[in-house]
Amino acid sequence: MVEVLIAIAGTLAGLAFLLALARFVRGPSRVDRVVAFDVLTVISITFIVLVALVENRGVYLDAALVYALLSFLGVIAIARYLEGRF
Repeated sequence: MVEVLIAIAGTLAGLAFLLALARFVRGPSRVDRVVAFDVLTVISITFIVLVALVENRGVYLDAALVYALLSFLGVIAIARYLEGRF
């Protein structure tokens, strides 16, 4: 039962990744692309966590946490740059 739920979560995350990638490519503004980039990183973190569950490896959770922190800092830096305070 758990395997089915993980497969469903992976499928939905894949669909969300494709939709966010379309928003990242199409734009229309830089702010839309930054938000889409943030969504893409969150979905990537979701994939890492799902792989950690399937493989039963806790070290992947550490990698996901580091990736989340770096993603957060990157989006904050880009937002400040776009605002003009950088």
